[in-house]
Amino acid sequence: MLSEKLLEYIKDGKLNDKLLDIYQDSDQLKTQAKRYSDSVAAFMGYFPDNEDLSVFSAPGRTEVGGNHTDHQHGHVLAASINLDAIAVASKNSSDLVNIKSEGYDLITLNINELSKSATEEGTTLALVKGVIAGCREKGYQIGGFNAYITSDVIGGSGLSSSAAFETLIGCIISGLYNDMSIDAVTNACIGQYAENHYFGKPCGLMDQMACSVGSLSHIDFNAPDAEPVIERIDFDLDKAGYSLCITDTKGSHADLTDDYAAVPKEMKQLAGYFGKDYLIDVDEDTVIKNIPELRKQLGDRAVLRALHFYEENKRVIGETEALKTGNISDFLHLVKASGDSSYKYLQNVYTTHDTEHQNISIALCISQMILGEDGGVCRVHGGGFAGTIQAFVKKERVNEYKEALDSIFGENACAVLRIRKYGGVQVI
Repeated sequence: MLSEKLLEYIKDGKLNDKLLDIYQDSDQLKTQAKRYSDSVAAFMGYFPDNEDLSVFSAPGRTEVGGNHTDHQHGHVLAASINLDAIAVASKNSSDLVNIKSEGYDLITLNINELSKSATEEGTTLALVKGVIAGCREKGYQIGGFNAYITSDVIGGSGLSSSAAFETLIGCIISGLYNDMSIDAVTNACIGQYAENHYFGKPCGLMDQMACSVGSLSHIDFNAPDAEPVIERIDFDLDKAGYSLCITDTKGSHADLTDDYAAVPKEMKQLAGYFGKDYLIDVDEDTVIKNIPELRKQLGDRAVLRALHFYEENKRVIGETEALKTGNISDFLHLVKASGDSSYKYLQNVYTTHDTEHQNISIALCISQMILGEDGGVCRVHGGGFAGTIQAFVKKERVNEYKEALDSIFGENACAVLRIRKYGGVQVI
C-alpha cells in the first residue's frame, strides 16, 4: 500500500478490526493504532523513496510447560503472546538489506555476502544474515529490502525477543519475495539455524516454533529428521478465571551463556553414555537402573537434569490433556510441579557462580506467599538463571499480585498478558 494511503488507512480506524483480532484486547486498540502509524511515519523518514509498503508482525512467546525439553526432542506446551515485533518494509532495487530498529543503529548487509563471521556472533547482524541465508538454502527467493522495526517484546525478559525478531525477518522475506509461502514450521527452523550457526547460541527449536506458529500449542519434537508434530489447543484462560502474568525480575544475563549451555550439554552427555544423541532415545528406567555408575561418570547434576527431562515430558502431556478437557485444577497442579522440578532437579533458577543474586528465587517466594493455596501458581519461565517467572493468577487477585511484584522489581515489571492466536503474519 502507498505510504500516505497507509497512514490514512490506519488513522481512519480501518485497521482496528484486524488489530483487535491480533492483540485480543480492546483496551490496546488506540495504543496499537498509534504504534503502527508511528512506525509507518518513521519508515518514511528513514526511507523516503519507498512507496509500496507492507507491514508484518511476529509475537513473543511464553513457555507453559516443557522446561528445557525441546533440545532433547521432547514435548513442549507453548503459546504466543500479545507482545510483538512489527516491521514496516518494502523492496528496494538493490542487493542491500537496510534495517533500522527503533533505538538502534542502521544495519546494512549485501545479500551476496552472507557467509558466517565469527566476529559477528552475538549481534543482530548475525541473526539477519542467518535468516536470509537460511531462506536461500531452502530454495526461497531473496532480495534487497528496507525495513523499520519496533518491538515491545523486552530483550532478556524470557519472552524470546530474538526468536520474534528471527520470525519477523523470515516473514519479511516470505511476504516481499515469496508470496508468504514460507510456512510457519519452516520459518521457525530457519530462525533456529540463524541463532545456532550465525548468532552462536545453542538453543532448541521451542522459542522459534512458538513465535512462528502462534496460539497455544503442544509441540512434540521427537522427529529429528522431520517436522515437529504440532497440536493447537483451544482453551480460553480468561473464561477459566485466570490471567497469565510474566514478571521480569531484572536479573543480569551477563556471563550466563555457560549456564544455559551446560543444561543440554549434560543431558547429551548422559544420553551419550548409552550411545545415543538425545535423552528421548534412552528409556527412563534404563537411566534409573544405571544411576550408581552415571553418578561416578557424569556427576549428580547430570542425573538430576535427565530425570527432570523424563518427568517434564509426562507433565506436558498431562497439561495438554487437562486443557483439552477444561480441567484447570489439574493443569495448575502440573504447572506447579513443573516449577518445583525446575528448581530442585533441573536447577536453573539461579547460577551457582553468583549466589548473592537470586532474583527469580525472590520472585517465586513472594509469589507463593501472595497466592497461597488457591490464588494461583508460579514457576521459573524460559531458560532460567535470570530473567522472568510465570504465574497463572486468579483474575480477582491480579491487581494485588501485580502491585506486590512491581514494588520489588520496579514499575510494570509484572505484565498481564493474553495468548494470541497468530504467529508470524503479514498484517498489511
